Amino acid sequence: MRAESRVPVWTPWPPPLGWLVTGFADAGDERSGSRAVAVALSGPSPVGGPAELILVAEEPGIGLGASYAGLPGPDPGHGFGTSTPDAKVDIDGHPLPLWALPTTETAAFAGEALGNWLWAVLWPVSAGALMLEDLRLRDLRDADLDLPYGAASPRLGA
Repeated sequence: MRAESRVPVWTPWPPPLGWLVTGFADAGDERSGSRAVAVALSGPSPVGGPAELILVAEEPGIGLGASYAGLPGPDPGHGFGTSTPDAKVDIDGHPLPLWALPTTETAAFAGEALGNWLWAVLWPVSAGALMLEDLRLRDLRDADLDLPYGAASPRLGA
């Protein structure tokens, strides 16, 4: 998937303490490559209990991130990005702003990175506190990291 992806394959590096990669998903075909990629992780929530995170990079209009977030359209929606950002991640030493999205079942954040949407979708809602930590993202297309793996996430099939 790394070699055929047209979008970044984002993962936190180093991962938050106790977090494991729990799967990958993509949308695309052999001819065009992956136009959307999801990386699932699980670990302890900063506020207690277990948590899950799916990071999605996708071309505009694909809808994979919106689907995980439970939003009706393919993109973050009307009014997105018009206020102060709610969170940020670091990509190659540059802060990337993310905005919280109006969801009820998840904590969902979105922003734009390298001309693609970047989504961070977390379960349960309280796990959104993870976005206040210093998350540094690496593109797995450019890095051969020794990732810690855990049991497969059932959310990737949703």
